[in-house]
Amino acid sequence: QGQLVESGGGLAQAGGSLRLSCAASGRTFSSYAMGWSRQAPGKERESVAAINWGNTYYADSVKGRFTISRDNAKNTVYLQMNDLKPDDAAVYYCAASRGYYGLGQTIWDYWGKGTLVTVSS
Repeated sequence: QGQLVESGGGLAQAGGSLRLSCAASGRTFSSYAMGWSRQAPGKERESVAAINWGNTYYADSVKGRFTISRDNAKNTVYLQMNDLKPDDAAVYYCAASRGYYGLGQTIWDYWGKGTLVTVSS
């Protein structure tokens, strides 16, 4: 059974940066699509980035500011977040899927427990 554990969340100032990490264990996820979703208080969870083989995908709200990457040797996925805005504040979740069908259409098979990102204005 696979597990995903996020880290790297915390407090950042608007305009600042954070890098989230997602460490996978229990199985090899190199053939899985990996993604990051976020959920702010009172809002639905939204997928913001995904990586499937060498292709990356981003929600319009983060395009140009966030970068998703993976290191299969370390079984780890990253989300580099630059130029953070107060609207980026949320709990960020890492997820893995056997198949990728688009940011809003993919059914994620594994989820981490999340890491909190707070952005001060």
